[in-house]
Amino acid sequence: MGEHKLKRVVFTCGGTAGHVNPAIALAQKIAEETPDAAFLFVGAERGLERDLVTKAGYTFESVHISSFYRSFKPSAIRHNLVSVCNLVRGPREAKAILRDFAPDVVIGTGGYASYPVVKAAAGMGIPTAVHESNIVPGLTTKLLEPLADRIMVGFEACRQHYRHPEKVLVTGTPVRGDFFALTKAQAKEKLGLADGRPLVVSFWGSLGASGMNRQMVDFLALEREHQAFHHIHAAGKSGYGAMRQLLAEKGIDLNGYDSIDLREYIYDMAAVMRAADLVICRAGASTVSELTALGVPALMVPSPYVTNNHQEKNARALERSGGAVVLTEAEASGDVLFRSACGILRDAAARRNMEKAMASLGIRDATERIYQAILEICR
Repeated sequence: MGEHKLKRVVFTCGGTAGHVNPAIALAQKIAEETPDAAFLFVGAERGLERDLVTKAGYTFESVHISSFYRSFKPSAIRHNLVSVCNLVRGPREAKAILRDFAPDVVIGTGGYASYPVVKAAAGMGIPTAVHESNIVPGLTTKLLEPLADRIMVGFEACRQHYRHPEKVLVTGTPVRGDFFALTKAQAKEKLGLADGRPLVVSFWGSLGASGMNRQMVDFLALEREHQAFHHIHAAGKSGYGAMRQLLAEKGIDLNGYDSIDLREYIYDMAAVMRAADLVICRAGASTVSELTALGVPALMVPSPYVTNNHQEKNARALERSGGAVVLTEAEASGDVLFRSACGILRDAAARRNMEKAMASLGIRDATERIYQAILEICR
């Protein structure tokens, strides 16, 4: 391997963008250090990872792997029978891919699609590492912990959840470099929001967003009356039209209210997150990484629709540190969200403490730390 350069690297991940994006960030870092490095991403046949990976310009191959449903409905039983067959097919396909590509290292970044590939690599004597972006390990990470050479995690508080803490390395989760390109003041200036009023940014992702967008209609109605802050809300592709219709039905016209910016999507997320004084959001791993890296206080409503309730576990860890206020979805009416946001924004000293608490968890050089950890296991 010469001077410990990584020449051939397999990434295996899937399920959510939060699993795929750290792998892409690390691939970009390795390519900077070794321009002639070859990369192969392996994921599930029907996962969203194929689109994300190929759009980023990397080669993708699939293995047959699928989850199990805890149900006795006929459709669930059919699905589970296919999953049993995949337990045989997936490992065989993973071994064939690894024999053909002959990687220096295999890196799993989460999602059940990574299980057969990392397991096969460990059995073949190929160095392996797993990165877990959630605070509490998912089932795949738990199953791979005894097999992988290194488990890389986002926060020091994660270590307690592992049976082999000697394998655990706190690296943080990669955040795109453009999130740090501007200062907070420069970001506000760029967005035309430098009048001294705070900026609230809100978005719900895709899981259960329609219900939370309905609450945001009530939030916006209250906000229109008070206009205490600037607000950018991303309703999502499917939610934008529905929100506009609900606002119209309630007789709420946002025209002329320049402080409220209702969007389908936040395309300039790096500048918007950098400028934010408070973010209202779910608690997915990517969002948690961005908030802690930037030191932005959050009002979090974790999605109850995810496996192992990991979003609430992520959110509660930030709450314990003092960086976030957490509401369950059942508690999070538009009125409660609005009053909670105003309470945080009115108390400047408390907000500064939240910023410090959030920043204390952030690891800005996560990609470099992960890269060095991979070099170490390859030595």
